[in-house]
Amino acid sequence: MDSHNSNISNINRVAQEDSMDYKAIFFKIYRFWYFFIITIFIALLIAFLFNKYTKPIYEVHTTVLIKNDRSAMDPQALIGFGFKNNQQNIENEIGLLKSYTLINKAVRKLNLRVSYFVEENFITKELYKNAPFEISLDTLHLQPINLKFKLTILSDKNFKLEAEGKNIKLYDYMNFEVYGQEKVGEELNISIDSTFFFGRQIMSKFFSFKVNLTEDFKARIYQDKSLYFIFNDIDKLSAQFANFEVEPIKKEASILKIGLRGNSVPKSVDFLNKLTDEYLRANLDKKNRIAENTINFIDSQLEEITDSLTMAEKNMQDFRATNQVMDLSFQAEQLFAYLRDLESQKAILLLKSKYYKNLQDYIDKNKNLANQLIMPSTLGIEDPVTTNLSTELVNLYNEREEKLINYTSTSVYITTLDQKIHTTKQALLENIKNIITSSDISIKDINSRIGDLESEINKLPKTQRLLVGIERKFKLSDNIFNYLQQKRSEAQITKASNEPDNEIVDIARDSGGAPVFPKKSMNYLIAIILGIVLPIFYILGKDYFNDKIVERKDVENVTNLPIVGHIIHSTRESKLVVPDSPKSSIAESFRSIRTNLQFVAKGKEQQTILITSDMVSAGKTFCSINLASIFALYGKKTLLIGFDLRKPKIYQDFGLTNTEGISSFLINKSKFEDIIQASSIENLDILLAGPVPPNPAELIASDRTDELFSRLKEIYDYIVIDTPPVGLVTDAFLLMKYTDANIFIVRQNYTNKKVFASIINDVEKRGIPNIYILVNDVKLTRSSYGYGYGYGYGYGYGYGYGYGYGYGYGYGYGYGYYSDDKEHDKESTIKRIFKNS
Repeated sequence: MDSHNSNISNINRVAQEDSMDYKAIFFKIYRFWYFFIITIFIALLIAFLFNKYTKPIYEVHTTVLIKNDRSAMDPQALIGFGFKNNQQNIENEIGLLKSYTLINKAVRKLNLRVSYFVEENFITKELYKNAPFEISLDTLHLQPINLKFKLTILSDKNFKLEAEGKNIKLYDYMNFEVYGQEKVGEELNISIDSTFFFGRQIMSKFFSFKVNLTEDFKARIYQDKSLYFIFNDIDKLSAQFANFEVEPIKKEASILKIGLRGNSVPKSVDFLNKLTDEYLRANLDKKNRIAENTINFIDSQLEEITDSLTMAEKNMQDFRATNQVMDLSFQAEQLFAYLRDLESQKAILLLKSKYYKNLQDYIDKNKNLANQLIMPSTLGIEDPVTTNLSTELVNLYNEREEKLINYTSTSVYITTLDQKIHTTKQALLENIKNIITSSDISIKDINSRIGDLESEINKLPKTQRLLVGIERKFKLSDNIFNYLQQKRSEAQITKASNEPDNEIVDIARDSGGAPVFPKKSMNYLIAIILGIVLPIFYILGKDYFNDKIVERKDVENVTNLPIVGHIIHSTRESKLVVPDSPKSSIAESFRSIRTNLQFVAKGKEQQTILITSDMVSAGKTFCSINLASIFALYGKKTLLIGFDLRKPKIYQDFGLTNTEGISSFLINKSKFEDIIQASSIENLDILLAGPVPPNPAELIASDRTDELFSRLKEIYDYIVIDTPPVGLVTDAFLLMKYTDANIFIVRQNYTNKKVFASIINDVEKRGIPNIYILVNDVKLTRSSYGYGYGYGYGYGYGYGYGYGYGYGYGYGYGYGYYSDDKEHDKESTIKRIFKNS
């Protein structure tokens, strides 16, 4: 039955622990309202300072449309290789835009060799395009990079320049090279602290430049301000600009959004616009290079044919003048027309054959053909396979150049491209070989037909025959010359009409938007949230990890023993609170306890009350003195017994002597009448412990103790016994057989939960009747809730003493009670209790 009741009790206790008292949590948090105000104020102050002194970062954007031309035929498919045509795709264009080569080219085109700054209120701000001065540097001279030149404007005529640097590096802005101490051959140390005039050359072996005022100079603003400038390393500056993001505006879109974050909006705008300009220019230059190669080839052919044409024209004129022959006969004209047509066809075939042989030889001898091949279509060669294979080969080489920026030559990607290039090149060479063979056959056929016509021409008169030969050479050269001139004009028109494959949709611009970092409103919101959340976490965390008993629920979670009352916190130095202040709130607390004890006694006129605790300094003696005093004030004959034979102290509070007492009575050295002393309080007598014996437990267990209590109960209505803590010694257990009520003192914010739980559970297992809990040192607050004593954390009374006893709870602790014990710290004792429990 007892086991069943115990199980029910445990279930109820667990249910109590699982249930959450939201009102209690609210009051627990509300009690620290000032903490919230402080943390919110501090958090807002930190947010304000962060917003004020953090360099703002702005984001600017530009968008580029990537055009995908899918109208071209797939040459690989045409010749049966099955490779996909290398189309311009988004990934390749993103890689090209983020390539170091393009970024470096854009940075070099911008005037970023010198950066200007102003320091004000602990904030450094870059002055881009609005500096009050500008540096005119000598590009033929090396300049010190990353060295801070501090400039103070004294007037509109002169300024002070300061700089200090050791082991600096110099930069050549003509060749974009860095020179260190190893290249220069001497230590590169600079020290400047002088006044100079604006517009005058400032020169040393390590620098050379002029400082000029700009239109943005305003004496009232910049005079005596902390200004400085730095010469930049263009290559490192390029790396700083490489952190921009490129992504499609939508998943399937071919419009790329380029975003750059930086402290200077105009600088970011200029860089993005220059980057996109260079990107489109590179694409246009690629197209123009093909047209330029075609024009160069045609020009080289025109140089050869012009000489032949001039000589043929002169020969014809001389022949006609000499032989006085102006026109051909009808028969000769017909033969000449046929021959001229065949010669023209042959000339075109020879030109094309020469181109093919030139192309074949070029492909064999050169490894990189990017943008160097002359497209067949530019010379009127309409062979789709050759044209597409040439285009494919050029695109593959271009892609390889772009990918080498981010890949090594041994990477899988580059190796795959090399294989494609090799396959395409072999296919193109094979196709060229076939075309040359076919062309040779056609030329041979035309030569045969020309031979037949020449046989007919040989039948003409000599003069006519010679004139046909001369006009034949002239017309042949003239036709070739006209053909080349036509193709050259077409190539020039193509070059002039070339446009980039892609286009800029929106240029980068300063839209006047708010900075992306820091987000001021968001920071203030986060500060307010943290100002609220952090105190809550602190309060709840401190409460969660607090191992002391704080509220009534902490006691009820451990035991079902009734709580007889509570004693509020006392700020008085004296322990005699009830006698000194009988109308105080503390006295009322003891009156309430007196009433509760009388109620549980069920009308019994006499009571023996034992007071103990788990550890020292819980307030046993304080409660014993004042509880006895409240019974005495009630008009009942009361005796206060100091049964702490190991560390007697009650006599000090009443100003009595401890020469005789319980110990002397139990060893038959004192008479019963001699050990009881009267106090200054009416109806209250005191029985002190007496001299400290060597064997207190044995004395308490003797028959003399039975005799003592038998005689005392005949005299007194109420007997209050102050005993040592049960957590340290067994004295209290030995005395409980004489009592009607046993009060276990629990001190708020002092009694350890685990120690209390271990001891009180052991007490319950012993089956000791009439045990009640008294909560001591309750600190009342306005937000008190739950137990009547709130959640305040009180302080100790400043008294206490040690005990030492090998008690049978399996703890093996105790200190200072016996004379041979060393004094230990109370906290170390509690830690040992936790460890053992």
